[in-house]
Amino acid sequence: MRRLFFVLLLIGLAVAFVLSVSLGSVRIPIESVLRVLFGGEVERETWRTIIWQFRLPKAITAMLAGAALASAGLQMQTLFRNPLADPFVLGISSGASLGVALVVLAGTAVGSSLLGGLSLFANIGVVAAASLGSGLVFALIVLVSRRIHNNVTLLVLGLMMGYVVSALVSILLYFSVPEQVQAYINWTFGSFGGTTWGNLQVLVPVVLMGLALAMACVKPLNALLLGEHYARSMGVNVTQARVMIAASASLLAGAVTAFCGPIGFLGVAVPHLARSMFATSNHKVLGPACVLLGASLALLCDLATYAGKFALPLNAVTSLIGAPIVVWMILQRSQTRQN
Repeated sequence: MRRLFFVLLLIGLAVAFVLSVSLGSVRIPIESVLRVLFGGEVERETWRTIIWQFRLPKAITAMLAGAALASAGLQMQTLFRNPLADPFVLGISSGASLGVALVVLAGTAVGSSLLGGLSLFANIGVVAAASLGSGLVFALIVLVSRRIHNNVTLLVLGLMMGYVVSALVSILLYFSVPEQVQAYINWTFGSFGGTTWGNLQVLVPVVLMGLALAMACVKPLNALLLGEHYARSMGVNVTQARVMIAASASLLAGAVTAFCGPIGFLGVAVPHLARSMFATSNHKVLGPACVLLGASLALLCDLATYAGKFALPLNAVTSLIGAPIVVWMILQRSQTRQN
């Protein structure tokens, strides 16, 4: 049954990818999309330009972002033993946003795309700053979580950290030029369409590195499901596991936030969908499942942003899709406890 689900997820991802490249302000027939992707001829040369210069980078970015946020959310929910933990809720994405703001708003980058015109080394610097910002917030939450074991208190702490970081960003915005302010505000709405092939030269290896670290943490994560004492009794180096999980989640959340903006709800919703689909807590299954499901859901959210001639903010769409999933999960847990 699990193999069947994985096959269905792979098919769903392929379909969502082709639809993402085909649909948009200019609709391109799926047959023409497939011809372009496999090097064939098409009726209109402009379709080839649209696909290669705009649609393909956007679709690849959406897949990477969805997989990264879902994987980071899964790791954080297990590490903190909190079903509502994810980079956005606990302030990790806010820390990454501060890193981006410090580098970009303090510099000279302006335009409709906050990072679109930066060089390769500048992109690396922005991702490094975002990952460092998310890593610092992650480290603070890990330190506090060792003293505070209440899930609600931990969530409130994450929200407060998010408010503090937002206040610091607001101060930076106040002293920035109007063009920088407008570019930053547009960036906070979230988008997969602002990346270029130059951005992907940085985004792809960083996300793959973060996912590789996540897969290397499968055994410690399974042990941590029953608590740190059990994990230590199984021979797991808990401190090393925390460092690896923090590094993985910080890289994933930092890279995605840098290029796509702070995207909410994918990280918290996808792990619960994967658990419901596969009826397991085994990270050997949930890890790949979250990657495939997160990539597919991100592509579908991106498709849903196109409403006629207008493009809706990505964060609005992810909230409309993710919030009901989180509410359903909370109600299910409440009903299970009452029974």
